[in-house]
Amino acid sequence: MDMSKVVSFSRNFAVLVKVEGPDPKGLKMRTHAFHQYHSGNTTLSASGMLFPRSVLSGEVAAAKLMAEDQDVALVLTVASLVEPFLTMAHRTSLSQDPVKLIPGARIEVMVEGQLNSEKEDPFWVPAQLLSLVDVPVSSAALESLIVNASSGSKDSGWDVGWSLVSADNGSQPSINVEHFSKPLMQLNEPLKASFMAKSATRMALLGVSLSLLGQPNINFASASSKGDTLVTLGSPFGILSPVHFFNSVSTGSIANCYPSGSLKKSLMMADVRCLPGMEGAPVFDKNGHFIGILIRPLRQKNSGVEIQLVVPWGAITTACSHLLLEEPSGGGSEALRIKTDASIPVQVAVQKAMESICLITVDDGVWASGVVLNEHGLILTNAHLLEPWRFGKGGVYGDKDNGLEPYVLGAEESQTSLGEKNIKHNFLRTGHRDIRVRLYHQDSWCPAKVVYICKEQLDVALLQLEYVPGRLQPIAANYSSPPLGSSAHVIGHGLFGPRCGLSPSICTGVVSKVVHTKMRMLQDATEFPAMLETTAAVHPGGSGGAVVNSSGHMIGLVTSNARHGAGTVIPHLNFSIPCAILAPIFKFAEDMQNVEILQTLDQPNEELSSIWALMPSLSPKPKPNTEQSLPNLPKIFKDGNEKQKKGSQFAKFISETQEMFVKPTKLNRSVIPSKL
Repeated sequence: MDMSKVVSFSRNFAVLVKVEGPDPKGLKMRTHAFHQYHSGNTTLSASGMLFPRSVLSGEVAAAKLMAEDQDVALVLTVASLVEPFLTMAHRTSLSQDPVKLIPGARIEVMVEGQLNSEKEDPFWVPAQLLSLVDVPVSSAALESLIVNASSGSKDSGWDVGWSLVSADNGSQPSINVEHFSKPLMQLNEPLKASFMAKSATRMALLGVSLSLLGQPNINFASASSKGDTLVTLGSPFGILSPVHFFNSVSTGSIANCYPSGSLKKSLMMADVRCLPGMEGAPVFDKNGHFIGILIRPLRQKNSGVEIQLVVPWGAITTACSHLLLEEPSGGGSEALRIKTDASIPVQVAVQKAMESICLITVDDGVWASGVVLNEHGLILTNAHLLEPWRFGKGGVYGDKDNGLEPYVLGAEESQTSLGEKNIKHNFLRTGHRDIRVRLYHQDSWCPAKVVYICKEQLDVALLQLEYVPGRLQPIAANYSSPPLGSSAHVIGHGLFGPRCGLSPSICTGVVSKVVHTKMRMLQDATEFPAMLETTAAVHPGGSGGAVVNSSGHMIGLVTSNARHGAGTVIPHLNFSIPCAILAPIFKFAEDMQNVEILQTLDQPNEELSSIWALMPSLSPKPKPNTEQSLPNLPKIFKDGNEKQKKGSQFAKFISETQEMFVKPTKLNRSVIPSKL
């Protein structure tokens, strides 16, 4: 994959859109992260996507776009950019058409200079507001996410907006629609969620007088899946300095799609770095095919965590089929063609590994992720899900209480029937806790029991499904130490719990650090990787998920992310247990007969404990050569064999160093003037 070619191609369609208008009271920037204000005028900006005239559907649509002018093009951006400058009549009722701006307001679009042979630098062209379009399927999906993710948690509610904007203002749309005429803060939660979702997914169609002669054709992505590479070009903080920020590039991947299991995507979640001003930016796949439009992110109120959202092109054209074609006819030059490379098998391998990830709940409260180890329903997860009090203070686990009460654990012999096998386990009493597991592609929940909890430093536990609902997909493990900089894909149920009904998310990064230790493992005493650190995002709920390489093989078990002392979560700094240390667990999973093999993990290991406490033991310091480093030190401190009383030693030290304590000469005030 030649990413530079994709970026060069995508620049033909990415634009910067700015709106300027009178704002004597300085109110129109309240819901925006940045703005310019000068002489009573406010200027806002966002990103946009440039389309040729061929994207229009029928003569009626063409008539809206200044039909008398043949050199016209269409720009698609987010409606939140222009809504503050609509007339009062259109702010209270979006159904009126055509929409109008307040007197003195104007829209301009910055395009790449390569579109005009006479201009190499980017240049501005005036634009006309044609229509505002709601995208019902996307707003319904976003509303469902907000409501389900926020239910049952007053402190961890979700809204829409950038974390740089205060939660009180950032998610408040600047218009009132129909029965939503009350201020947003006075609406109940369902109405507020519906209002935010509609505003966030609403699009604005602009017309520009611009010749696209020689512009390459746009190819549209037929299907996009989790883990697919994506590229977006946007202008963060664009109007503050277009020279610096115009069409900045961000790459990432599709983390999840909503609703799960649907071929027709309503909303996508992107694992990509985005900043304010990039809303409206076009999103392309690794072949330069257009996927959709970036909108403002979904934001967790208490942590400020942002989930980037993409409205698919298919959802937009469905909402305004009278204006836009889903597959417009050609008319430009040849589209970008990129040879298929080995990234497709990589994508298939990672998606196959996703089928081994499950969702675990305890007492219908907290949740975590888990990994299927064999076809008999053995599940690997974190011990802190079951014994949070052991990991609640210090180290990488932080000190935040997760709401679980301690339970007294004791051994209990049990028999579990799995098909033709009768397997003896050392189950643990967990205070009659209700542990349930939802497997990939399964709507139902399976009860599970605790098989094993590591007694020492490793945050690992094993669960056993009480029955196996069909054929399972066990994970494949890689026990070698992953190379630094190699691809790392974190798969788990971070942030969005059982109420949302989502399948696992995939976040991509690289292995940033491998910490090694010496440990006796499977009768061999050698150096093992003790901790993996990756740049892939890990969020709450992703604990117990898998870190897999590009071959889809598990290289580590996710345990936690980092937390700043002030409480801020750092998702891109996270810690995982390498599969090399988990080898006894994978060995046990083969036949589930020899429980004693797990005792290897229960052996105390000081060095391993210090690593996971983030306090590794330091190498012994060499003794300093006192004669060389401190030549003027009195002899009494150089000779360690002299046995004298402390008082006499100190007296001798003072007598030998009187010159060091001579009162300094009074300095001239002209040299160092007094500050008093």
